[in-house]
Amino acid sequence: MWFRRVRDLRVSERPRIGVTVGDPAGIGPEIARKAAADPSLSSACEIVLYGPSGEADAAQYERGRVTASAGRAAYDAIVAATRDAQAGRIDAIATAPINKEAFAAAELPWRGHTDLLAHLTGAPRVAMMFYAESLRVVLATVHIALAEVPRALTREVLEGTIDLAARELPRFGFASPRLAVAGLNPHAGEHGVIGREDNDVLAPAVAASRARGIDVAGPFPADTVFVRALRGEFDAVVACYHDQGLIPIKLVAFGRAVNVTLGLPIVRTSVDHGTAFDIAGKGIADPSSLIEAIKLAVRLAQVRNSTRVP
Repeated sequence: MWFRRVRDLRVSERPRIGVTVGDPAGIGPEIARKAAADPSLSSACEIVLYGPSGEADAAQYERGRVTASAGRAAYDAIVAATRDAQAGRIDAIATAPINKEAFAAAELPWRGHTDLLAHLTGAPRVAMMFYAESLRVVLATVHIALAEVPRALTREVLEGTIDLAARELPRFGFASPRLAVAGLNPHAGEHGVIGREDNDVLAPAVAASRARGIDVAGPFPADTVFVRALRGEFDAVVACYHDQGLIPIKLVAFGRAVNVTLGLPIVRTSVDHGTAFDIAGKGIADPSSLIEAIKLAVRLAQVRNSTRVP
């Protein structure tokens, strides 16, 4: 169990949350500063900023432009925060957005926070979940081209995602989570009439997971399963690909949804938006999503501290 790894984690009434500023050419430094100054957070936690967070530091990077130096700065901040979280110097990480093009320009092989954090922590299986009070969505595949999804969505991958969601959701208050799997094809394939993947891959993965005692059902047509979850029938929906899951969660909770990495030995939350290069440096960026991410990080850190091995 990952609890054993945090035996020496410092416990405090006010958890220490590391906030990485993301790509300094975007809105990350601005929303990090605004979040750190938000009065709703001051009594709940202590915030430690990582990366070029000050206006003068961020001004060294050309606002709204993809550069290798900005990508490297974002990467360095993530590495530093992760090391501190692993060492127990901070209780959780909340991350502002990075730019994937800047990572590529810096010749970094990772496509985003999720795979980078898995690499840094040695986590064998991770998944991206978007959390809101009204809806939770877990992604089986993430930053790959749509044409690659059917090949990447194997039975092993889907079962692993279902298992991880069932194991992690109790931390969010769902003691016995009820999961639904969204179909890959329209109408979940119509029994093989519109593609075979739902019958040949998704349905067997769901059946195998149910046999292991997980409360999961599907695959259900994706055009209705999220409505059913919103109405309370399911605690989370496992989506087959990035936009299938993110469109509904952002439609109902944009600015309030929080990106959480499941499966890590540390707590990590993030915003539900990108670097917004078009408004970088204008002072108008909304920190609401980062504030929500920090609040959820505090909650998860407190749960984790209360259940650590003494």
